[in-house]
Amino acid sequence: MTMLNWKEQSPFVPLGAHMDNVRTCVDLVVPMFVCIQGGDFEKLKTLAAQVFRSEHEADTIKREIRQSIPTTFSLPVYRGDLLAYLHIQDDIADSVEDIAVMVTIKNLAMPETLRDDIFAYVQRVVEVCEFLFQATDQLKTLTEDEFSGPSADQVMEIIAKADHAEWEADKAQYRLAQRLFALDDELKPTDIFLWSGIMRELGTLANNADKTGERLRRMLGR
Repeated sequence: MTMLNWKEQSPFVPLGAHMDNVRTCVDLVVPMFVCIQGGDFEKLKTLAAQVFRSEHEADTIKREIRQSIPTTFSLPVYRGDLLAYLHIQDDIADSVEDIAVMVTIKNLAMPETLRDDIFAYVQRVVEVCEFLFQATDQLKTLTEDEFSGPSADQVMEIIAKADHAEWEADKAQYRLAQRLFALDDELKPTDIFLWSGIMRELGTLANNADKTGERLRRMLGR
């Protein structure tokens, strides 16, 4: 799909197409960790490849939006805010790509004693993203309402939930890090190093989703 297909439309049409690819990346996060837990590393590589394709498609759409916004669209919001929103939204896909790279560096075993904590943390991170998706689903309505009114209030409520979910994800990350480093006598240093990096990148994913919500808040002028 090229920007020629989007001429004379709202800029939120291609932004939605970009978000579709971002969602595809996020939807693959939990399945990747299920593969690690089950030792299904061939399927893990397949899922990682899907992440790489979707992230690349998101990058392609991002470039097309940047090239076309100055001449193609009549913008209901400040252009700088819209481009900043696009950049941070794209960072979500980038974070998932980084996670996919890290979990496929080696056939990494998931410590049995950390399994529940790892999945609880992953679910917290994905929850932040899901709240963001709920907010961005309202973009069409927001545009029709000129970024004000009840639809804007509803989006603000969702963004507040994303803020809280990101805070909960931070706490889960801290607890998991404590438990991981308590296993320094049981795990290889390389495995501790890699798991620590994966946890940090999951935290970055949650932060990027939260920041995207904050940028949407700015576009609402709240």
